[in-house]
Amino acid sequence: MSQYLEKKSQSPLYQQLMTRLKNDIAAGLYPSGGRIPSEQLLCETYGVSRVTVRKAVLDLVQEGLLTRKQGKGTFVAGEKIRRDLNHITSFSASCAQRGHQADTRLISAQLIAPAAEDALRLDLSEGEQVLELCRLRLCDGEPVMLEINRFPAAYAYLREEAAEGSLYECLQRHGVIPASAVHDLALGHATPLVSKHLGTETGDALLLLDEIVHDQHGNPLHLSRQWIRGDKFTFRI
Repeated sequence: MSQYLEKKSQSPLYQQLMTRLKNDIAAGLYPSGGRIPSEQLLCETYGVSRVTVRKAVLDLVQEGLLTRKQGKGTFVAGEKIRRDLNHITSFSASCAQRGHQADTRLISAQLIAPAAEDALRLDLSEGEQVLELCRLRLCDGEPVMLEINRFPAAYAYLREEAAEGSLYECLQRHGVIPASAVHDLALGHATPLVSKHLGTETGDALLLLDEIVHDQHGNPLHLSRQWIRGDKFTFRI
């Protein structure tokens, strides 16, 4: 039985191919985490051009059904980690809730002079530094998120624990409880630096989350910017 698409259909070929690939994934032909065929093989299988294949695959990547791994190919996305933005939950806890193992790679940890806006949002005294932590977060060994957190210098002790996992667990051991947050969630794109760490292509669409988190007393605790792979992570609002 021919798998060629219907070129006389009113539905564009790339949409037909998207539907066919979705059905094949649902049927288990391409299992979760498995690699889909190459562009050339998809062209031959469905009787379409490379332009059609690239458009269909790109749209499925943007939908989060497929994921591209630099130098390896395109794969069916696995189960996503879910975080509820109505509650303060660490990345480690979000992974654990779904039976996954979180891990951390510390990129940098340094005391720096804050930007004027950061100093205002963190209610810093004049001349007070911030602790900036850049970390790569992984789930079951797969890069999911690149985050930059900025804390007032009073939390400089976090630098010693930044490579160990959850900063929130460390804060709680010191009597500090992250209690509330204001979130700004937008669509971003991978810069060369971000793509290097997340294993995406430069320019790939990512979730971009900016947060200011307050402690149990209502004091500013930290600022956060997170570049997140949408094929691995989702939010509930």
